[in-house]
Formats: sequence, C-alpha cells, structure tokens
Amino acid sequence: MLNYVIKRLLGLIPTLLIVAVLVFLFVHLLPGDPARLIAGPEADATVIELVRKQLGLDQPLYRQFWHYITSVVQGDFGTSMVSRRPVSEEIASRFMPTFWLTLASMAWAVLFGLMAGIVAAVWRNRWPDRLGMALAVTGISFPAFALGMLLMQIFSVELGWLPTVGADSWRHYILPSLTLGAAVAAVMARFTRASFVDVLNEDYMRTARAKGVSEKWVILKHGLRNAMIPVVTMMGLQFGFLLGGSIVVEKVFNWPGLGRLLVDSVDMRDYPVIQAEVLLFSLEFILINLVVDVLYAAINPAIRYK
Repeated sequence: MLNYVIKRLLGLIPTLLIVAVLVFLFVHLLPGDPARLIAGPEADATVIELVRKQLGLDQPLYRQFWHYITSVVQGDFGTSMVSRRPVSEEIASRFMPTFWLTLASMAWAVLFGLMAGIVAAVWRNRWPDRLGMALAVTGISFPAFALGMLLMQIFSVELGWLPTVGADSWRHYILPSLTLGAAVAAVMARFTRASFVDVLNEDYMRTARAKGVSEKWVILKHGLRNAMIPVVTMMGLQFGFLLGGSIVVEKVFNWPGLGRLLVDSVDMRDYPVIQAEVLLFSLEFILINLVVDVLYAAINPAIRYK
C-alpha cells in the first residue's frame, strides 16, 4: 500500500505540469486585455502600454511561458495583477472559508444521502422510496444558482431568519451549504439506494436473517459495510464536484472564498491567480481520489494495491 501511495504521489508531478501548460494557454486565449482592464476605461494608449510592461505582458509569449513554468517549479506563483499581492497570500486568505463551506456541505449531504438511500432501499417500492427518490430527482435537476436565490428570498428576505452574505458565524454557512450540498445529497441518496438494493438480495443477508439476527442489525452490520464500497468512490467524486460547484455558490452568496476569487480573477483577466487556482483545484481533486482509493482498500480487504 505504501509503495502504491508513493507512486501515485510521484505521478502528481507530470500531471500538474501538463495542467500548468494547458491553463497557461487557456488564460492567454481569453478575450480581453488585462492591462486595459487594470488601467481603467479612461486610460490612454500610453498608460495601457506602461501597465502592460509592468505586468510583463509586452514579452513574447514563449518568454512569459518559460518564466511562468520555472517560477511554478520553484513554488512561486507570481503576483496578482489586480491587488499586487503574492498569489500565495491571496489564495491562503480565501482557502479556509471555501474549505469549511465544502466540509459543511459534504457532511450534511453524505448523512442525508445515506439515510435517505437506506430508507428507500429497505422500504423500496413504497411511499418512503417514492418520496425519497422524488426529492433526489428534484435536487439533481434544480440549478444551484436558482436554489441559492430561492433560499435567500425565503429565509433572508421574507422571513429574515438567516443572513445572506458574510462568513463570520455558523449562521452564514447554512444557506450556502444547503445550496452547495443539495445535488450531492440527491446523488448520494440514489446511489446508496441502488447499492443497498443489491446488497439486501445477497445470500449472506438471507443467511443472517435465517439465523435469527434482527433486521436492524442485519442492515447495519452486514448490509452497510458491503453497500458502502461503491458509495465511498462516489463520495470522492462528489467532493470534487463540490470544489467546482463552490464557484457558482460563492458568487451567488458573495462568499469570500476561492470560488469567488476565481470568478473575479477571470473577469479582470488576472492570469497568475487563475493559473494558481486551477492548479490548486487539480491537486485537490487528485489527492481526493487517492484518499478514496485508500479508503476503498480499507473497507474491502480483498483489494490490495501494488
């Protein structure tokens, strides 16, 4: 297992280098001139050219690329074109709000999804199953930005129960985490139901019941462990989805996190910040999949990675 983890970690290096090259090409293909946006609409050609020179955008593209790659290899992601702060500081100041929002969204989504899926599987083809799956389909089909605005309208504007913006207390996390985790909870519920239905029909489940084991214990001891094997993989994929989904949700709720920073950076064509954030999201997604593989082996002892 240790050798497998080391190999996967070493495989990060070429993957991240490829991502770095692709994101560099992508940001330079975006329409718009960062120097013009930063200089402002009233700036003349002389000022814009001066800003372009200060940002290093007057250099040939291959020189910009070489400077970018050599800096990234050394752990230097450059300076934000807008704030003139180091990109690492910009990201560090926004990381924790996004981390806690993602964690809160994942926590309630997994708990709700697992419980709804188990209940739907145990009472399949009856009203709890139909109700749970109807809610799941609704959660999957409802756009995150529309759900966020609907929740704000009801609980903030009409009822005045919860704040709309900010990240100063636990109350600020409720609406964004509900919005961000809704689709994940729906997917988890459907996937858990399908997995549990298969497990409930296995021979070892019938054997346990024949031995007089209570239905509750059969489900928790024999069913849950085996049904969780494919569910764990789905959890990892959904966590990666949350990282991407946070971009939309953070913009809707004006959340001071990485998602909103990325959107603002794209608007201003802040190349260094965009490049660093895409690299960070790629690294997080790869590491999450590695953790999922390790958990998969822990849950299912029959799997051994080499």
